[in-house]
Amino acid sequence: MANVSLKHIYKVYPNGTKAVNDFNMEIEDKEFIVFVGPSGCGKSTTLRMIAGLEDISAGELKIDGLVVNDMEPKDRDIAMVFQNYALYPHMTVYENIAFGLRLRKLPKDEIHNKVVEAAEILGITEYLNKKPKEMSGGQRQRVALGRAIVREPKVMLLDEPLSNLDAKLRTQMRAEIAKLHKKLETTFIYVTHDQIEAMTMGTRIVVMKDGYVQQIDTPKNLYNYPANKFVAGFIGTPQMSFFEGTLKKDGESVIIKFDNSDEEIRVPYSKLYKANPSGLDGKTKVYIGLRAEDVSIAEKGKESGDAVIKVTVSHKEELGSETLIYGDIYGGDGSDEGLSRIIIKANGINDISAGDVIKVALNFERVHLFDKQTEQSVLPRIPEYNYLDCEIKDGKLKFLGVDIDLPEALKTADVKGDLLLPVNAVTFNGDLKADVVSCEKINGINLIGLKLNGKRLYAVECDAAELKTANIGIDLKKITVTADGVNVISPLPETNGFDCRFVKRKEKAQVEINGKLKNRKIIRFGFDVAGTFFNASDEIAQKIFSALGVKNAFTSQLKMECGIYDVAVSDSGIEANVEETLDYGADKFLKCDAGGNTVYLKSDKECAGKIYLQPDLEKIGIIEKERDIKII
Repeated sequence: MANVSLKHIYKVYPNGTKAVNDFNMEIEDKEFIVFVGPSGCGKSTTLRMIAGLEDISAGELKIDGLVVNDMEPKDRDIAMVFQNYALYPHMTVYENIAFGLRLRKLPKDEIHNKVVEAAEILGITEYLNKKPKEMSGGQRQRVALGRAIVREPKVMLLDEPLSNLDAKLRTQMRAEIAKLHKKLETTFIYVTHDQIEAMTMGTRIVVMKDGYVQQIDTPKNLYNYPANKFVAGFIGTPQMSFFEGTLKKDGESVIIKFDNSDEEIRVPYSKLYKANPSGLDGKTKVYIGLRAEDVSIAEKGKESGDAVIKVTVSHKEELGSETLIYGDIYGGDGSDEGLSRIIIKANGINDISAGDVIKVALNFERVHLFDKQTEQSVLPRIPEYNYLDCEIKDGKLKFLGVDIDLPEALKTADVKGDLLLPVNAVTFNGDLKADVVSCEKINGINLIGLKLNGKRLYAVECDAAELKTANIGIDLKKITVTADGVNVISPLPETNGFDCRFVKRKEKAQVEINGKLKNRKIIRFGFDVAGTFFNASDEIAQKIFSALGVKNAFTSQLKMECGIYDVAVSDSGIEANVEETLDYGADKFLKCDAGGNTVYLKSDKECAGKIYLQPDLEKIGIIEKERDIKII
C-alpha cells in the first residue's frame, strides 16, 4: 500500500481563479481520509489532482514516495469510484468489474478469481450476470467499488459515491465502505459534502472552504477543538450557537459582555488560560460559541451563578429522550439568530413553553471563542501565548514573582504592563524552577503545563511527562511587552524576505566529451537578488517551470524567504548596509537594509557599513507575489 504527500498544492485556472490554495498534508498508509466542505470548496478538485484528472498548477504530489505530478492517471496505481457510478450499461456486472483487468491483459483465470473474490466481499455474487439497469442504486455502487478494488490499488479515491442514494441506503453503505477499508487495508481518500459521513467514516478529516484547508484533524478533535468559526458551525448537529460580545481580563477573572442583549457575566480566568491576549482586551469583538449540550437549564439554588444568563424561549423540539429548546439571550429581539439565538439541550420532555423566561447555565469549560474579523479561534488547543501581568524596573523584567535582567537590545524605561510570552519561548535549559503539572500530546506536539511560583505557565516541545519539576528559561528574543496598547518591547522577526527574479544566464564551462574536456557554453538557471546571481539546482528549477510555465518563469515577481539563522555575512553575495547591532547577551543580531528589504541575521562578528549576505539555498522558500503561491 502507500502514503500520499501533498506539498504546497495549488490549482489556478487561466482566469486567475484559485480552486485550491496551498494544500499541505501527509497521508499515512492505510488511513481513511475524508475531504469535506460545501460545494465549490475545492475538495473534488484536490481529489482529481491526486488522480491525475486535473493538472497541478504548483506544488509537489507524491504517492508512495514517487513524484507523480506529470505521471498519467493509469500509471499512478490508484483507483477511483465516481459519484455517478460510470458503469457500462451494455455489459454485465461481471464484465464491468473485469473490464480494467482485461485492458491490462491479465490471464483469464486470474481475472475470474479477482472478480469472484470482489463480488463475495461486496455481497453481489448473485448479480454477476445482470446488467446495471436491473439493479438498485446501492447495488450499482457496489459494482463500482468492485471494479476499483480488483485492481488492488495503492490508493482508493472515492468522489461522493453515496450522494445519489436515499438516506437509509446511505447509512447502510457508509458501514459497508468502512468495513471494506478495514478488509482491504489500503489508503482511502473520500470526498463528501455530508458532515455525518465525514464524522462516522474518517480517521482524519480535511475541512475545506473556498479552496483553503480550514482544519485537518480527527473527528473528535474537529468537534471539540474547531480552529475557526466555519469549522465550529459546519461540524455538529444541532449547529453551535454563536453570540457577539467582548471579553475583558480583570485580574483573575474575565468579564463577558453579550452584544444585542442586557447580559453580562464574570468567569474565572483559569477557565480561559489558553485564550490569546487579543481576545481579552475588552475591545476586540469575538464570537462566543457554545454547543447545545454545554448549555443547560440552571439547577434550583444555582440560578445566580457566575455563568448563568436569562433566556426568552422561542420554541422547542421534543425528541423523546431529549428536548431542544430554542431561545434568545434576554434583551435580544431574535431578529438575527446569529446575534442572540441559543439552543439548549434538556433531558426528556418538559413543560417549558414559548415566551417563558428561563435561567440557563453556560459551561465555560467548553466555550469556543473566535475573532469576529478573522473568525479564527482565540482559544486554541495549543495556546500561542502566556498572558501575564509584568513590570519593567531598573533594567529588569518582573513577572510571576521572578526578576530577569533585560539585555541591551531590550532596555527600556520603567513601566507596568502585560507580558505576551509565547509558549515556544519557554525553554528547558534555564535556572527558574517550575513544577510540571501536566503533559498533553496534541498532534505530535507536547503541551507542558507548568506552575511558576504557584501561577500557570505553558510550554511546548519538551517531553516532560515523567518530570515533576523542571529548570526553565525564557527566550527574550520572542517576547512582547505592552503598556496602554503600545508595544514597549517587540519580538525579533524570525523570517527575512528578498525581492527576486528567476533568471538564466550563459556560462562557459568544461564539459567531458568522448573522454576529453572541452569548453562549451551552458545555460544556468538561478535567482537574481538585488543584482546578485544564486544558482538554482535542477530540482528547484523544475519546480519553478512547473508552477509558472517556461514563459512566465522569467517575468514573474518572486520573493525569497529565509530564517534569521539561515543567512550569514560573506565575502560576496547580496549587498547590504548595517543599520544597528542588537545585543541579546549571548547572541547578537544585525539589522540591515538590503535593497529596501529589512534583514535580520545572527552574527558573532562586529560589523558596520557595507557587508555582503549569503542565504542558505538549502533552506529558502520561493513565493510568486502576484498570485501569492508558495512554490518552494
